[in-house]
Formats: sequence, C-alpha cells, structure tokens
Amino acid sequence: MTIPRGPAVMLALGIVVLFDVLRVFLPSLITLFGRAGETPPELMGLYAAAWFVLPFLALLLKPRHALIGGAAALVLARVLLQAGVGQLYVASAGVTAGLVFLYGCAYTVPRRAVPVGIMGGLSLSVFVHLLLDGVDVVWRDGVAAWVAAATLCLAFLTLLTTSLTPAPPTPTDRLPPAPVPSDRVPPAPAPFDGAPAVTWFLFGPVLLLVGVVATAWAKAPEGPTTWWEAATSVGLLALGLVSGTLQALRPAFVPIFDLITGALLVISSVLAMLPESSGSAGPTQAALMIMWLGAQLAGTTRPEYPGARRPGLWLLCGTLVFLAGVFTYYAAYDLNLGFPNGLIIIIVAGLIAGLNTVTMIVRRPGPPRESARLSWRTLTAVMVLAPVLVVAAAPPIPQTQVSQSDTFRLITYNIRMGFGLDGRLSLTDIAAWAAAQKPNVVLLSEVDRGWLLNGGHDDLATIARGLGMRYYFARAADNVWGDALLTNLPVEEVHSHALGRHGYPTGAQAQAIVLKVGGRQVGIVNTHLQAPEGQAPEVAAIVAGLAAGKGASAAGWQNSAPGQTKRPVILAGDLNLRPGDPAMRVLTAAGLTDPLIALGDPPTSPADAPVERIDHVLISKGLTALSAQAPRLPYSDHLPVLTTLRLTSVDQEG
Repeated sequence: MTIPRGPAVMLALGIVVLFDVLRVFLPSLITLFGRAGETPPELMGLYAAAWFVLPFLALLLKPRHALIGGAAALVLARVLLQAGVGQLYVASAGVTAGLVFLYGCAYTVPRRAVPVGIMGGLSLSVFVHLLLDGVDVVWRDGVAAWVAAATLCLAFLTLLTTSLTPAPPTPTDRLPPAPVPSDRVPPAPAPFDGAPAVTWFLFGPVLLLVGVVATAWAKAPEGPTTWWEAATSVGLLALGLVSGTLQALRPAFVPIFDLITGALLVISSVLAMLPESSGSAGPTQAALMIMWLGAQLAGTTRPEYPGARRPGLWLLCGTLVFLAGVFTYYAAYDLNLGFPNGLIIIIVAGLIAGLNTVTMIVRRPGPPRESARLSWRTLTAVMVLAPVLVVAAAPPIPQTQVSQSDTFRLITYNIRMGFGLDGRLSLTDIAAWAAAQKPNVVLLSEVDRGWLLNGGHDDLATIARGLGMRYYFARAADNVWGDALLTNLPVEEVHSHALGRHGYPTGAQAQAIVLKVGGRQVGIVNTHLQAPEGQAPEVAAIVAGLAAGKGASAAGWQNSAPGQTKRPVILAGDLNLRPGDPAMRVLTAAGLTDPLIALGDPPTSPADAPVERIDHVLISKGLTALSAQAPRLPYSDHLPVLTTLRLTSVDQEG
C-alpha cells in the first residue's frame, strides 16, 4: 500500500499554516484580549474555547466544502497576520478555519497519508521555527518574509487543488471506448479508506505534546552558547522530528511494537518534565517523545483497524483536549492547581499510548502488512543540514570589556515575554533600542525561553544577540521563565536565590550578582517580586549580605545579616511596589534609597498611559544616580528605566 503523496503533503502544509496562526493566537490571548496576571484565566479560556467550539458547525457542511472553505479562510488569515491586520480576531478566526479544514481532511485524506501528514506538518513547522531561532516569519517584516509566507500559502493551495481535481484524460482516453466483454467488466473502484477515528482524535494531544516539548526544554543558563552546544541541541531535535515523521511514514510493525513505543512515550514524558533538567537532556527527551509519537500515530492506521463513521467529529473532540491541556498546564502559574503542571503532559502521553492499546482489541480482516522501509537518506541529510545552518548563523561569543570608568549605564525592563502594546513580537525592537543606549548592564524581567503559550520563543537569546552581550538567566516559575542579566563587564559571581511563594502560585527569585566597574566590585540584585509584602524582607536580606561583602551565593536571605557596608549594591527590577508602600520601607531600612524621586519620579506602568512607578532602581551608599528616565516605548506593557550611575567612596577592601 503506497502513500498518496499529494494528500499527505497537502495535509502537512495545512498544518504548518495552522501552527503559524496558532503561535499568534495563543500569545494574543494574553497581550491583546487581557493582561497576564490581571485577566482571569477562566475568561481567557472561555474566549479561546469559543473558537475551538465554532468548528463543530462544520458538521452541517459537506466535507469537500469544509475542506475548500476552511483552507481558503486559513490562508487569508495567514496573509492578514503577515500584514499585521486585526491580530487577535484574525488569528482567532484563523484557528477556527484551520480546524474546519482538518475536518474536511478527515473525510478526504486516505488512511496511509494521515499519520505522515500530521507528523510531517508538525515536524516541518517546529524545524523551521528552530532554524529561525524562534522568531517566526509571521513576526518579521520585509520582502523576504512576504516571499516565504506567500510561497507557503501558494504551495498549500496548489496541492489542495491538485489533490481534489482528477487527472486529465490522456489522448487514448478520448478515443471511443472499445467494447468490453461482459465477463471482463472492470471491478468497481474500491471505497474510500479513511483513517480510524482514533488517528484523527490524537491530532489534538499530539499537537499539545509536540508544541510544548519542542521548545520548553531548559536552555543554557549562561550564554550565548557555543556553536557546538547550539548545533547539538538543534541536531538532537532534528533527529527526533525526522525520526518521528519516518515512523509515521512506515507501515505499522507488529502490535507489540506499539505497546513498547507507548510505554517509552510515557517514560520520556516523565523524564522531560523533571525539574531543573540541563545540558542535552532536554532536547534529547523532546526528540525521543516526538519519535515515539510518530510510531503511535502509525500504529493506529493498521489496515485491519476499521475506519470511522464520523472522523471529523473525533478530530474536533481531540482539539478540545489540546485546548484544555494548554490552559491547565499554563494556568498553574496563576492558580494553585494542587499538583505539578508537568503531570498534564504525562497524562496526555498516557492517553495517546492507552488509546493506541485499546484499538488493538478492535480489528477486521485486512490485507497483509508491508515490510517496514525507512528513508535514512532523508534522516542523514537533515541531521547534517540542521547543525550546519546553526553553526553558520551562530554569532561570535562577546568578549568581556574591562571598564576603567567609575560611571556606567543600567537598564531594567519588564519585557512581557517580548510582546508590545500592539501584540506583536518586539524582541528585535527591544534589542535595537537598548543597544542604542550603550548600556553596561541590562536587567530583564518576564523572560520567556520556550513557552508554547507565548509562541515558543527564546527571548533572551534574541535580545542578547542584538546587544552583543553575554547573558545569565535565572529561572523563576520553571526552567524557561524568569529574569536575566546581560552585560559585557567582568562578572565575578552570579547566583539565583529562590524566594518564598507566600501563597502566590507564580515562583520568584532574586538574582545576586557581583561584577566589576572600573576595577571595583558592585553588587546587583535583579528580581521580579510576585508577593512583595513577603518577599521584600527576603530581598532586603540579600542586599545586606552583598553590601557586607559576601559572595553572591553566600548572601542568601536565609543566612544574611546586616553588617558594615563594604560594597555598593543596586536592587532593580519590577518590584510591584510604589514608592510609598509599606514594603518599600523594608527596603529603605536595608540601606537603599530611591534616587528616581529626585530625578523626576517617572511612572512606568501601564506603558500606554503610565500613572505609577512599580519598576525601580534602588541604590546603597557608594553610588550616585546622575540621570534617570523611563522612555515611552511600545515594546511591553511596562516602560524601561534607564539610569546612569557613578561609584563614589565605599571601602572595597573590607
């Protein structure tokens, strides 16, 4: 049984377009429909659910009409998003259109084309996303971006047209038909053999797992990474993506193989969700999960498994699993669910393996299985191409710059995952603005390094590349969410101290830093307070420890005590405190002052109409603020604070 290439590639490209739209839709829920941490998660969930429920109206359409209409609307949405038109509602309608298109595919794409179409589409989308370093074409401007988007959409529509149009008759076909003896009447064409219901249902769970694990693995805490580290990570993921597609491409092995790969899928999901994974463990587990997913999809399409009466309905029900999984997984950062959110991924992996096992019970007589043949040439080509492209694009590692001046410039900025007031990804704009200020130290809050909910971007790597600076990441809520320091000054020590939750579900940390300015030590505490009343005393203790001359790791709030000031210290970040709040007095009691009050007291929030300052640069003895401003920038819902500081007279010898 050969695989119909046209329908398989058409399905794959449609999924690529849908994934592009989905990576715009999900962050738009936070940045445009509501504000992170302020809009109730259940309200955002209801809005999102509406666009996943609307496709059920396709049950009233003929499959062919759903296929053509959904594809046309999906392409239109993709083009409008490239133009930056009506982002929230266009992306919402685009998701609905994409699901309607898949509903039509459930009735028109042959059985053997479905698993490879699903895995091929998801793999191609993730692979291009990785090569673009997470900044998808939809967020880029210029001719090249438009050419790429137009090429994708035209290829998709062309394949859709050719897949639906029967081949034209040959000249021989136009001749009058020869008489056919009654005993040689050709048999009636075989009925359409669609994929079983479980195959289409699993699209939603598979989309969830691939979307989360392909980008949410722990990145290197210090960087930029070397070319070898970058090539290794991308190469491992490329191996998983290609292997998963090849597994979906092959004919099914014996059922015991599906049982084994199902068990391996669950085991890999457990390992992938372990906290604080590092090195190559993250991309390795992600690659393994994606590979086993391809095997599980292939197993559901055995010829002895019966097709479904209403595969489109099962597809739409599976996408509700995706929606519920995404919102439950990420709601854990705003709500106390009572269990680790990684359990959601493990449960979904178990669901996929369990459903595949159940289908083994229901069989029908079918044709004999083909032998498995995998195209290792494709695998080898991608494994070589991916690292080469990464190495070619890898920026040089920035060098440390020893400053002889006692004056330095510092920026602190809550970047809101890199999304501006217009909802568009603004990482390159942030980097360009910051680079123009010629800062020595940049402190960032709300840094996302791979959440599917925010589009799967590595904010820190993109901004660091634009600044040409080294970075130090401090995890807060999980491995890919936290705060960061960027600098080219000599850094002697960096350590992240976990702060108490104090009843707030989102984790917080205080990044203690010791660096040198003009040959003298300066301590910096970079933090984003989530529960200021309880966390302010903890941060004050870390400040006191640094000021007393302790190292970054020894200045923890659990064992710090005030002492003689031996080192100037800066506390900066989104403190969620106003200058007059009681918790601010805790910080001033630790020897910190607020120089911005005398320098105009610029408000920083909200960015479109700032009325209060909750982003701060507090300094101790030994530092003087020469200037401070909060420029009106549209690149986040906060404004940055840019200060010029000068070292004065604090004994550094101790």
